[in-house]
Order: sequence, then C-alpha cells, then structure tokens
Amino acid sequence: MTPAERRASGSLALIFAARMLGLFLVLPVFALEAARYPGGDDPSRVGMAMGIYGLTQGLLQYPYGMASDRFGRKRVIVLGLLVFALGSFVAAIAHTLEGLIVGRALQGAGAVSAAVTALLADQTRDEVRTKAMAMVGASIGLMFAVSLVAAPLLGARIGLAGLFGVTCVLALACIAVVLWWTPREPVLHKDTPRGRLSEVLSHGGLLRLDIGVFILHAVQLAMWVAIPALLVQAGLPKDRHWHVYLPAVLASFFVMGGTLFPLERRGHLRAVFLGAVGLVALVQLGLLFVADQPTVLTLSVLLFLFFCGFNVLEASQPSLASRLAPPHARGSALGVYNTLQSLGFFAGGAVGGWLTKNVGPAGLFATCAGLMLVWFAAAWPMRAPRPKSAEEVLADDAQATP
Repeated sequence: MTPAERRASGSLALIFAARMLGLFLVLPVFALEAARYPGGDDPSRVGMAMGIYGLTQGLLQYPYGMASDRFGRKRVIVLGLLVFALGSFVAAIAHTLEGLIVGRALQGAGAVSAAVTALLADQTRDEVRTKAMAMVGASIGLMFAVSLVAAPLLGARIGLAGLFGVTCVLALACIAVVLWWTPREPVLHKDTPRGRLSEVLSHGGLLRLDIGVFILHAVQLAMWVAIPALLVQAGLPKDRHWHVYLPAVLASFFVMGGTLFPLERRGHLRAVFLGAVGLVALVQLGLLFVADQPTVLTLSVLLFLFFCGFNVLEASQPSLASRLAPPHARGSALGVYNTLQSLGFFAGGAVGGWLTKNVGPAGLFATCAGLMLVWFAAAWPMRAPRPKSAEEVLADDAQATP
C-alpha cells in the first residue's frame, strides 16, 4: 500500500471499529437491562427494540450510498454519524422502552456503511483493496470480541444508559476522524454519469454477492441465538464465554492473512471465496451433529473454523463488489450490498429466534447449512474481476484528478 492508501484504510477502519464497538457493547446486556424499563417484561417489545436498528439501517443504506455518489462521500458520512449520535443520545436519556425503540431506530438511520466502503474503494487500487477491506473486517471482528469482554463489566458500572452515552461519544469521535484524518476524497468530473438502481440490479455478479451477504449475516446472527446456550450446556458459565470467542477470533485473523492475500495475488481468489463459503456450511453441519451433546472443545474448534471462513468472506465480498461495480455507480452498488447485509441481520435474529423456539438448535443449524449450500450453488458461476491494465488505471487516475 502507498502511504495515502494506508492512511485511508486505517482511518476508515477506525471509523467502522469505533461505530461497531458502540453497537456491540450494547448487545450482550441489552435484553437483561431493558427488562428494567417500563414495558421491558414483554419479550416481543424488547426484540423490537433490538431489531429495529437493522430494519431502519437496511431501508436507508441504498439512499445513503446513492447520495454519496451525487453529493460526496464525506458529507454523507458526517451526516449519518450525526444521526447515529443523536439516536445514541435519545436512547441514553430514555426512561421507557418506547424511548429505547426510537433511539435504536435513529441509530439505524445513520446508515453510513455503504458510503464508508465506497470511499475506501475510491482511495485504494484494485490489487490492495481486499487487504484494505480486510482491515475493516478485522476491526469489526475484533470489536465484537472486545465487546463480549467489556460489555458485562461496563454494564455493571454505568448501566445501559451509560453504554449508549459511550456510543454517542464514539460516533462524534468518528466525525473528527473523517474531517481531519481521512484523506481528501477524489473529485470526479461534474459530467460523470450517475449510477441507476436498474444498472446495479441487472449485474449478475453483484446480485450473487448481494444474495451472499444476506445469507452470511442471517446465518451469523441466527447462530448466536443458540451458541450461548450450547456453551452453557457444555459447562462453560456465561461470564467465561469470551474464553472461547476471543481466541477463535484472533487466531482466525492469522489464518486469513496467511491464506487470502497470498492466494489472491496468485489468481486464486475464486477458489478461496468458494472454499470459505463451503467451510461455513460445514461448520453449520458440525453444529447440527453436536447440538444434542456439545462440549467446549468441539464448540471452540467449530467457532474457530467459522471465523476463518467468515473473515475471508467479510474481506473479499465488499472488495469484489467495489471492483465489479461501475465507478460512477459504486456508492449505489454498495448501498444495495449493505442494505442486504442489514436485512440479513434483521432476518437472522427474527427467524433464528423462531426456529430455536419451534424446532430447537438442531433445526436452526440445519436451516443455516441449507442456506449456505444455496449460496455455494449461486456463487459457483462467479468469476473474479480481471486486474485493470496500466492504461485503465491511468484513465481512472485522470478522471479522479480535479
């Protein structure tokens, strides 16, 4: 990476990390803390307060991505972070479950993932973009692991309101990073054609990635409806679950760095991608077979393998989407991609809870395995985009120069 690419990747990964840390800190304690609010004894309303974030985010990812194509990435990112901070503040001062629902909905309305990813794609070359996206994916995975350790400790000291206050401060800090650390975004010619939704939806390669990101995040969230209970059933107290999560996440980063980047440079990105999809499917089958008699060792191995596949997909999918999308429609394409990602979270939580209640963990993991196999079949015809020629790179550089 060039110094400018390292600066762009580091600053935008930091924005993702700080924002996602604020979100993840709330999730491990939300259901327990929300029960103390008036109306918090209704599980369906608590579930609505948790899930409405994914719904509003899913509905607004595409408008934010399209707006970033027209009005500039940084403006849209700052606006979204302000809305996210406002939602965090509303949730922090809420005294009822309805107030929490409004705050969570506003948090989701700050849907900047597409604009941030598009800005990162604008500022990195094709040959290093997967590495840049991996920095973002790694930061999200690391924040998830950190939150599992920190959330119970902070929640006991400052409560749910305090956690939302921390989230608000982190969002405001992200605005400072955007304005003063992230490199200036490329300036495109005013007569550059703008992307249309029909142009994005008619692209077969992008559609495969959109289907994939929906399935991946639906499976991810559905898994975590059942995994904590299986760990408890295996004899691991809930305050020690991080003993399994944290090593699995950290070790998977080393596996990703040692496989994805070298094999991509050798032209084997498609094989790595399909292998990661297949690995996550095998993990679901493994969880299906151990669901009745889980042990800490088997669950630890399966979760390590899951994060190996998941992190490879988290790094390669947005990179592929940004490379397949026409440059003038990159924000729109990533808006659709992130919309499906958010809706996958929403569907995974809602359907995962229903499946666990009605057919048990085994039925949940069987469904997740089936979804992953559907994705594997849909992804099989994909082809990794060819590297750009020197003339194409020069042409892109000339277009991005004011």
